[in-house]
Amino acid sequence: MSIYDELGVRPLINASATLTRLGGSVMAPEVLEAMTEASKHFINLDELQRAVGNKLAELTHNESAYVSTGAAAGLVLATAAVVAGSDPQAIQQLPDCTGLKNEVIIHKSHRNGYDHAVRQVGVKIIEIGTETETKAEDLEKAINDSTAAIFWFQGAMTGHADLPLEKVIEIANRANVPVIVDAAAQVPPVENLWKFTQMGAALAIFSGGKDLHGPQTTGLVVGRKDLIDSMRVNGSPNHSIGRPMKVGKEEMVGLLTAVQLYIQRDHEARASQDEEVVSGWCGELNRLPGVQAERSFPNEAGQPLPRAKVVIDAAQAGMSRDELVLALRNGTPSIEVASSGTDTIYVNPMTLADGEDQIVLDRLLAILSKQRV
Repeated sequence: MSIYDELGVRPLINASATLTRLGGSVMAPEVLEAMTEASKHFINLDELQRAVGNKLAELTHNESAYVSTGAAAGLVLATAAVVAGSDPQAIQQLPDCTGLKNEVIIHKSHRNGYDHAVRQVGVKIIEIGTETETKAEDLEKAINDSTAAIFWFQGAMTGHADLPLEKVIEIANRANVPVIVDAAAQVPPVENLWKFTQMGAALAIFSGGKDLHGPQTTGLVVGRKDLIDSMRVNGSPNHSIGRPMKVGKEEMVGLLTAVQLYIQRDHEARASQDEEVVSGWCGELNRLPGVQAERSFPNEAGQPLPRAKVVIDAAQAGMSRDELVLALRNGTPSIEVASSGTDTIYVNPMTLADGEDQIVLDRLLAILSKQRV
């Protein structure tokens, strides 16, 4: 009997994406072994954070690195670092930004729920551009003596009415203003772990619990040493705005192991396998009346991996998209897929364990053929 059985919680097959609400991803045995080993000893937490950070920086070709409690906590500490730096008085003052650089610039088209992570430091968000266009002069005019940083959200919002990141970095660097890239779900490709900082961004922030397959409660921040040093003193175990954002010794070691494994992974073979799965799904599903399946690329996060877009014609298929989603969820095992619009699901192989792609296909075929399993 598993711990989930004891709790009355059903495990599920995740054919949607590396979503926080679905548990992020599944850790490799090597990650779990490293975490177990780390749990057996007392250590100086700051010393471990620095040692792990040094190794992560080396692995990702960056000047420095830091393990946060998720990417959102990385946004909080990055904001604190550019506002308060390592000044003890300023650190204690937060979230009161009086007398400090208290403005951060964000494209209007990039505004999203993770604004909370930035705003909780006490800064004022300055929007640039509109929903349809942003000009270089919009950014140039927004920068002033109160500007602490420019935040860039890489992913689904990128490319919609924003300036190119290269242009943002060029303008920011001329004004000596750091650019911070939220790249939480932007691996793969693995090269993104160093791409943004090599472009000139001051910091880039990734989720440790998505495709990196580290502990879900971790984030990886890479970039400038001076800013990451400031993040350390603004974070746990120090009494600062980041004190609640505690990352344990087990998570630090677990993320380091996960990144080591990720960099060694054959990413081309992984992508090829996903292509094969999606092609197989589409071929079989297109045999059914009222079902139209096709390869969708890139996926919802802009990652260079395929997924299957499946459109359901309720009149021909004999059931609606919502009925299909509910049947998948309520079956055994429970299967989660992504919904879009009123008639579409996306089925994603990137989060599936070996053999689960066939289980997903069999269930879709059975349900859509009116056979219940």
